[in-house]
Parts: sequence; C-alpha cells; structure tokens
Amino acid sequence: MSARIPLSELGDVTVLTEPAGGVPRVTATSEALDHLCEALRSGSGPVAADAERASGYCYGQSTYLVQLKRHGAGIALIDPVALPDLSPVAAAVGGAEWILHAASQDLQGFAEHGIVPATLFDTELAGRLLGLPRVGLASMVAEFLGLGLAKEHSAVDWSRRPLPADWLRYAALDVEVLIELRHAMEERLDAAGKLTWARQEFAAELTAPTPPPRVDPWRRTSGIGSIKNRRTLAIVRELWLARDASARERDIAVGRVLPDKAILAAAGARPRTTAQLIRITEFSGKGQRRRAPYWQEAISTALRLPESALPPVRGPRPDGPPPHRNWGSRKPEAAARLEAARAFVAEESERLAIPVENLLEPDALRRLCWSPPRDVTSNSVASALRSRRAREWQVDLLAAGLAQAIG
Repeated sequence: MSARIPLSELGDVTVLTEPAGGVPRVTATSEALDHLCEALRSGSGPVAADAERASGYCYGQSTYLVQLKRHGAGIALIDPVALPDLSPVAAAVGGAEWILHAASQDLQGFAEHGIVPATLFDTELAGRLLGLPRVGLASMVAEFLGLGLAKEHSAVDWSRRPLPADWLRYAALDVEVLIELRHAMEERLDAAGKLTWARQEFAAELTAPTPPPRVDPWRRTSGIGSIKNRRTLAIVRELWLARDASARERDIAVGRVLPDKAILAAAGARPRTTAQLIRITEFSGKGQRRRAPYWQEAISTALRLPESALPPVRGPRPDGPPPHRNWGSRKPEAAARLEAARAFVAEESERLAIPVENLLEPDALRRLCWSPPRDVTSNSVASALRSRRAREWQVDLLAAGLAQAIG
C-alpha cells in the first residue's frame, strides 16, 4: 500500500505505508525458522537485510530484530532473542549477495548470530561514492525510486516484547524496496565509472578487522578534557566503572543509568558522604537518591587511593602520530607535507565527487605524512597506502599525486 504525500525533506513522493505482501508474523520458534529457511532456499537473487537495535535503551549494541527479503520468499521478520543462532539462514541463501544500508552498523551483530555474508552491496556507501548530498535510506529511496519511507520508529526500544504492529510495519518497509534500490544504484555507479570502486569498498567492509578494545574507555567521558587533577580523574574513572557494571547487570544504556555530566559534577565536588552527594543537583532526583550509596562507594574508593594508584592526566599514547594541531611545533616538515597532501586529496575529492573521507581514510593520510617512506616514489607511497588497507582504486588514483605532494 502507498499514498501520495508531500514530505518537506524528500519532496512530493509516494510514501509506502504497507509492504506489498503485508507484514509477516515474527519468526520466533525453531519450527518457524525451518519454514523460513526453506522459503529463502527456494527464493532467488540477493537478500535485502536490516537489523534493529535498542541503542539508548539497552546496554551495548545487541540486535533485537532482523529483517530479510528475497524474491520468491517475501519479507521475514526474525526475533534473534528467541532465536540467537541464525546460521541456518546464512546456509539457506548460500553465496547470495546481501544488501544492507550502512552495513558497518549491522555486520558485527549479524556475525554474532551466525550470519556472515559472502558478498555485499552497501547502499549507503554506494551513495557516498556517487557523491550524493544525502545518503540516508529514505532520501535515496526517494531519489532513485520516487518513494517515501516514514522513519518515525527509528529510535524506539526494539527490546520491547511483544513489538507493536506499527513498529513491525516500519521494520518490514525498510527492506521492502532495498533490492530495487540496489539495482538502480548499480546502474548509476556503472554509468559513473565507479562500479569497480564500489565492489572493492564492499569487499573491504566484509574483511575489516574488529577494532581492538579501547584502552581506558572511561577517558571518553564527555567533558573530561578540562580535568587536570589526578584525584578528580580517579573519581571519574571509578564512577564510570561503577556505572558500566550497573548498566551491564541491568541491561540499561549507560546514559540512562548515570549521565556523563553527573559523573563530572560529582568528581568536581568530591563528596565525602551520601548526604553530600545528594545535594548535588544531578544526584537529587528520586532515582539517583535511591542509588546514591552505590555511587558514593565508587567516589570513596577513588578518594582512598594512594597517589601511586591515581591515573595520569594524559592517557596512554595512541598508536600513530599525535594530533595534527601539534605538528607545526613538533615536526614542521610533517605539517607541511600534510597541508600539501590534504590540498591534493581535496582537489581529487571535488573532481571525482567523492567525500574526502571515502577517497582516503584520514588516518592513513596522517600516518603517511608523519612517517613517509625513506624514498618517496609512486611505488613506495602505494605500498604505504596498502599497508593502511587502502583499496586498489584509491591507490591508483592517489599514489602518484601524493608522492609529488609530499616528496
């Protein structure tokens, strides 16, 4: 079902209000999964896929709904909480291509449930390579297909059970026309001479290594950069760790357990007792007052630490060059190389209508300029770029120009 509705953001488009085949029942039993896999096995072509999480509501990035569509099989909505092992789904479609929008957001969650695509088409990444000004799914469905997708349920709590009917309708519509969008985008990529580039990008997404755990993740607390006192930092650390433990145990998003601004307020005030803590505005509410002894224990732990156990003001030095704002004083020749290299990449970005960050990862460019090859040539720069996982299309376009810029 659809209706002609003018949307201020997308223009006058036909807004989809119901999947053509209706909204399926959620697959939540082993028997239902067997039937679904048989349907997928008998279907043909690529598999459109999406996933819903409960960011902002639950701890971590768990997947709470999986949506699929394949020609001949229709749309499927799967509950991965009831069915955590979805490897039979992957086996049922074999080596078929998977179509996702912003695949990097969903691939890890799919892998946790046994789904590892053999090949990929990422519609968001395709949009970036085409230089589209807006690469949200709704915007691109409007541009390529003249259709509208309502996004009113994009930030709801998908861990809720049972899921409301209108949420399921919204989720089903996210894969309703994804296959058609993929084909339209492939045609435009081919016409622009960028299809080979896109295929290399999609393959790189599938093989991207899992980022290592952050060192001292508590140092990412919003506003921590203004703290220069080690004891105050210790309070931030202990409160962050206490919050993370509580959020994990209760399966609640950390920001709902205790906001960053509350952590900084307590660290700055250094209360010695629960009574002092609840006089801080951020801890005066009913919920925080109830948990005040828990937070005060974390604060007291930090206050009791010997000087030798306090964290340093500066965290561990990250792998790679320092922030580029410091290059001018520390290594002016590297700063000059970076300025020249950025100018070249920016020119190529404009010429090719590809965002700078998609033409070459900024970190790869910084590393090249901070520590260039001993002998700067097109070949040595190409080798340096490949060592940072640059794709061959990027190397072909940039190596010679970058060698000239930094040589």
